[in-house]
Amino acid sequence: MKIARKCFVLCLIFSIFVLSAPINIKYVYAGKYERPALPQDEDTQQTVIVKVNKPMTESEAKQLLQSYPDLKLRYHFQNIFNGFSVMGPSSQIKKLAEKTSIENIYPSYTYKLDISPYPQISNGTFNSINYIGTSKIRHLTDKNGNHLTGKGIKVGIIDTGIDYTHPDLRKSYVKGYDFVDNDYDPMETVDMGPNNTFHGTHVAGVIAANGKMTGVAPEAEIYAYRALGPGGFGTTEMIIAAVEQAIKDRVDVLNLSLGTSINGPDLPTSLALDKAVENGIVAVTSNGNSGPDLWTVGSPGTSHQAISVGASTPEIQIPYVDYYGQQFRLSPLTGSKPWNLDRSYMIVAGGLGREKDYQDVDVNGKIVLLKRGKLTFSDKVRTAEKYGAKAVIIYNNEDEAVLGMLDGEMNLPVAFLSKKDGEHLLKLMETSNTPAKIVNKNEQDRLADFSSRGPVTFSWEIKPDVVAPGVAIESTVPGGYKPLAGTSMSAPHVAGASAILKQANPDWTPEQIKAVLMSTSKPLLNEANQLYQSFEQGAGRIQMEEALRTETIIQPAALQYGKVKGKTFEETKKMITVENVSDHAIRCTFSTPLRSDTIAWDLPSPFYLKPKEKKQITIGIEVKNQHKKNEIYNGFIDMHSGSQTIHIPYLYVVAEPDYPRIMQFSFEKSEREDIYKYETYLPGGADEFGIALFDPDTYRFIDYLDWEKNVRRGLITKTIKQEKDLQKGTYIAVAFAKKSGKEDFIEQLIEIQ
Repeated sequence: MKIARKCFVLCLIFSIFVLSAPINIKYVYAGKYERPALPQDEDTQQTVIVKVNKPMTESEAKQLLQSYPDLKLRYHFQNIFNGFSVMGPSSQIKKLAEKTSIENIYPSYTYKLDISPYPQISNGTFNSINYIGTSKIRHLTDKNGNHLTGKGIKVGIIDTGIDYTHPDLRKSYVKGYDFVDNDYDPMETVDMGPNNTFHGTHVAGVIAANGKMTGVAPEAEIYAYRALGPGGFGTTEMIIAAVEQAIKDRVDVLNLSLGTSINGPDLPTSLALDKAVENGIVAVTSNGNSGPDLWTVGSPGTSHQAISVGASTPEIQIPYVDYYGQQFRLSPLTGSKPWNLDRSYMIVAGGLGREKDYQDVDVNGKIVLLKRGKLTFSDKVRTAEKYGAKAVIIYNNEDEAVLGMLDGEMNLPVAFLSKKDGEHLLKLMETSNTPAKIVNKNEQDRLADFSSRGPVTFSWEIKPDVVAPGVAIESTVPGGYKPLAGTSMSAPHVAGASAILKQANPDWTPEQIKAVLMSTSKPLLNEANQLYQSFEQGAGRIQMEEALRTETIIQPAALQYGKVKGKTFEETKKMITVENVSDHAIRCTFSTPLRSDTIAWDLPSPFYLKPKEKKQITIGIEVKNQHKKNEIYNGFIDMHSGSQTIHIPYLYVVAEPDYPRIMQFSFEKSEREDIYKYETYLPGGADEFGIALFDPDTYRFIDYLDWEKNVRRGLITKTIKQEKDLQKGTYIAVAFAKKSGKEDFIEQLIEIQ
């Protein structure tokens, strides 16, 4: 059994001592807390990534560290950037940062997978692979007459490792490296019970399974890099080291189905993928599973150069509960029996599903509606079954999407319902007494609720770039197959498609492959038959057949104007390159957008391109002063190139949009009682930033842990020494950031001992 290195995890509840400060004028904060205006003007072991300002060999890095005897060199980087990683006391890291040769120091964040098993509700085994057009292109060949199977293309997978003994993956696996245990055996975590992993094997199957299951690129060569260990945990350092190794191995495509919740373009993993692309690698990454709200894309999905992938649905069958003339969409949980109820049943409310909630409720032979909370999903179902329920619907107690599962096979149909729908259904039940009917509907090409949305903070880029199937995706796992849900499942569809495009067009650059996948994607429509926003779906769902038959490449494939001023007669321009890759002349024209009082387009006149000819064109916008401030504007511009219509997504923001001013906040107690550390991420910097301490019962302001004005944007890491003690007990720590009049906060309970 492999023994994994203990991952560094930032604690949210901890013991600290903090300093006191005089209380000045108070004002209402976020409608809940009152805090005063800001005052007027060590030795914790850390692992950090050090970026230097010029090339440095490994021996030169060791020489630099000779002055810091307690710092241990871990990895040396020369491809993704010039630098290295070290581990040692924070006091020496702080001194190292003062060297003129040091450009920046980044903490090594903890990454954890965010996926969920999903019930098999798709129409046909492995159908998501074919849904992007795989079956339509198998008869096509490359320039050497080989069928398009990914033959000869190296695909790197940075994940939990891979079960290279799986009968569907033995042919595809070439080699790998384990950055968790530092050896050449990238096997999944095994023999560790609930900490066993299977994620990397699932991703590998979508890309290159070649057996009972056939992946998108079944003859691609898999290079596996294990950077996430037991339970799916890993660190920034391991992931960057894996990217470095992938560059050394000269892989053609690199897949990272992982991420953090931090929305910023300058995190180390995002910068590493940008560098991988510069080294000729098509970098593909998942966009995150924190949707459906805006600004939820996380690093490395925020990488400028990588292809960030959101999740859509393949053709699947979804159960709806039909009650009193209204229908509510259900999400079956893994372990649920199929929702094949052939007649109508009464539906009753069972509260939280506890034993005492059934004392005055007859659920025998009925569907029971339960609220999430107090008990696990499985305990709710077992109790409902004990009292004779026919089926169980659990509705959410919060607005965010949830990827839920049961802890085993249940004897009842079980499904999840959103908070909004659950509360609405409950109100209908209070006013009517009518049977409920289950209706199963075929759905396809809808965005998954959990799929993270953009745009990216600060750079205001459209993310995701494209979407691909990410719901009920069945693929290989150690010992067999399993359906999973998440953008982790979407990314390998795109990685496999990229391998096919690379085989067919070996001279194409990563930028060209990304552009073609975007330009030939299908923009998706929501339930109201309207286009999803560009920062929700990017260019749309990928289509392999259209990508392989494209005659035109547009670079870049999206118009990202960034922040504009909103002044009449002031035009913002973007230049794109249009390339004719066919063997005949093509006429290019633009459709004129609908007239608007807020924006005027400056589009090129029709033009022709000879075979293999390129032309640079400029697309300008005049944003008029009728525009609302602090808003995001987006959509699609249609370009007609021969018989092909290309939908070009665009986005711009006016003034300072309504993004979260603070996006991450973590504390860690040091080994010394008088030292603690915090880390936070400020997407746009802050006019005011601080950490305020409150009484959890009265919300009375106690003290500032720290404060600062005019704080730079990006990742902030700081160590603070205690000056005074507080009484022992539980407190609320509120980290807040104020920028351009908008203030956001993150609150956490902390225990002071």
